[in-house]
Amino acid sequence: MTGSDGESADTKTAIMEATYRALCQHGYADLTIQDIADEFEKSRSLLFYHYDTKEELLVDFLRYLLDWFADDLSADADAEPPAQLRGLLERTLPAELDEEAENFHVALVELRSQAPYVDEFREQFTRTDEFLSDTIAAYIEAGIEAGAFRDVDVDETAAMLVGLIYGTMFIRVSTGDETFARSLRDAVLGYVDRLEA
Repeated sequence: MTGSDGESADTKTAIMEATYRALCQHGYADLTIQDIADEFEKSRSLLFYHYDTKEELLVDFLRYLLDWFADDLSADADAEPPAQLRGLLERTLPAELDEEAENFHVALVELRSQAPYVDEFREQFTRTDEFLSDTIAAYIEAGIEAGAFRDVDVDETAAMLVGLIYGTMFIRVSTGDETFARSLRDAVLGYVDRLEA
């Protein structure tokens, strides 16, 4: 981005917020770069100056989401490991989704379904999965060292929890079965309870 750091950060944030709104409204399949431009409060030419294609913009959006999520988790940095793990799970598996959040989750599932065909999407989702797994593993390892969690295979447990996060998200948006999704969420949080020493 060009201009001063403050201006470029503001512009990037505005573009990412416009992308979020457009994804919620149109989903991935029907989304065009013009739809994002329509949500962008600044000059449309500024958006087209920074991004040539929808895919290029969405790759940047996926990077932005991961950075935002990492910053959001940092709010729990001083919490005990069980609270950190629960906080992460409650953020990724909210008890309820309002319409906007549900539409956004649908768009994320649509985006992930394109990862086998778009290398840049696959790279970003791989990066996100590794971040989730590494973060969960770090919480569990810290909990074991502090005596808060019983001794388990850290990497295996983290991989299982990541799989359950995505499985629950996929079931929730693809079937609309909130009862089953809630049961899965309760099972994941119940597992954390049983993990405690």
